[in-house]
Amino acid sequence: MKRRTFVKQSAAGVLTMGLPFFPIMPRGFEETRFGAAEATFMLRRYRKMNSAKYPEYANELEMIDHFSSLGFSGAQLTMHSLDSKLAKKILKRRSELIFFVEGQIKLPKDKSDVARFEQHVQETKSMEVEIISTVCLSGRRYENFQSKEAFQNFKMASEKSLALAEPIMRKHKMRLAVENHKDWRVEEFLEILKTIDSEWVGVTLDTGNNISLLEDPIEVVKSLTPYAFTVHLKDMAVEEYEDGFLMSEVNLGDGFLDIENMIFEIHKHNSDICFNLEMITRDPLKVPCLTEDYWATFEKISATELAIFLRKIKEYKSKEALPRISEMSADEQLALEIKNNRTSVLYAKENYGFS
Repeated sequence: MKRRTFVKQSAAGVLTMGLPFFPIMPRGFEETRFGAAEATFMLRRYRKMNSAKYPEYANELEMIDHFSSLGFSGAQLTMHSLDSKLAKKILKRRSELIFFVEGQIKLPKDKSDVARFEQHVQETKSMEVEIISTVCLSGRRYENFQSKEAFQNFKMASEKSLALAEPIMRKHKMRLAVENHKDWRVEEFLEILKTIDSEWVGVTLDTGNNISLLEDPIEVVKSLTPYAFTVHLKDMAVEEYEDGFLMSEVNLGDGFLDIENMIFEIHKHNSDICFNLEMITRDPLKVPCLTEDYWATFEKISATELAIFLRKIKEYKSKEALPRISEMSADEQLALEIKNNRTSVLYAKENYGFS
């Protein structure tokens, strides 16, 4: 197995290595089901790749059937604004497959957008969904913002959006899970969550995203787990390049993340939480942390902290070149996406105890 543990070089890390082994799924967790984040099938869902062999999904029902055929028992999907006939078919099919669904909704931009947001919440709830996943930023902090002022404006807008969303979630008794989506470092995210201070607003805990913000993934999991409503489970691989490092989602077991320990930490806080694979098939992402532009929105971190992080990147860099798909044909890319996700769901069931 290629997975190597990304252990924090500290006393805590040393102590962790000395702890006795625990099974991945403690007693009572044996029936934890494994779903798919929609981005897991980003190529086929969004890229309009013009393939006769792997056509774009016609609707969410077709996605559910495809995901189920690959071995997934749930998914995060858009469940609002559905045709009534399609909605009935989806509910029937979910019942037949015993297939869980978590919704996806964009946050309200301002007061004028609250009515749209509430309508989407109501429509999603009518599809027997209890958790809605969302993001504050669809891109990447170090690419979207060129100054601290721009980032602070985004932060204020995000806090406003969440403040507008919270009463709607409380009213309809729905949980809103905000992803750590290459936007917030942990302390910034925790500050926002504590300000909102609501049982209805929590986290979609992504196990790999904050590597791009130079944070230790296992420490991110430990910090955000108490607020987690749902999980994006992914494994990651890294590679050095002249301006910093490259990072890629890779098949579970092929990266360096301590997935077993992450699952155990998450289950200690919430035994009923759903895990969704987010294995995105794409070229590596650049994290240009050795350039001045990268640091435009960050408070300074110490040279020691940066050096320790970069040492870990060097230590755990992939022995093989990170996967690149841009030179492949559309059919080759789409076939690889299916293969990757099938490989990961099988690995998860065989090694992590998912059903």
